[in-house]
Amino acid sequence: MRASAKIFWILGVFFLIVAVAYGFVTGRYEPMGIEPVGFPALLALAGLGFMIAMVLTLTIRHNELNSSDDSDAEIAPNAGVQGSFSPYSWAPLWAAIGAALCFLGVAAGWWIFAFGIMFAIFGILSWVLEFSVGQHQH
Repeated sequence: MRASAKIFWILGVFFLIVAVAYGFVTGRYEPMGIEPVGFPALLALAGLGFMIAMVLTLTIRHNELNSSDDSDAEIAPNAGVQGSFSPYSWAPLWAAIGAALCFLGVAAGWWIFAFGIMFAIFGILSWVLEFSVGQHQH
């Protein structure tokens, strides 16, 4: 986890430097001033990198070392249950179709967005409730 924190600190600094340089160049050479989309987007990327790095750094301080932090560690200490997944589940497909239609609807037409919302709600509810009904019921 220490390596991940270092990577995100580096990414945050990199995007901050790029944002300042981009703002300076567009402010100097563009006739309308600083470009209103790219500069805030780069600042947001820098902020996101710093936020993730801070969370990882604080997590490292409160938890013991992970086996990924030890160069002599084996894979076995991290073995175990990684989650509970339903085999043959169609719910992720419906949720993905809903998300794709929502993104397409924003670009092409709001009526497509409405169909995307319907597919997404069906997919997400199916995904959340799939262990409450059917053959995988508890």
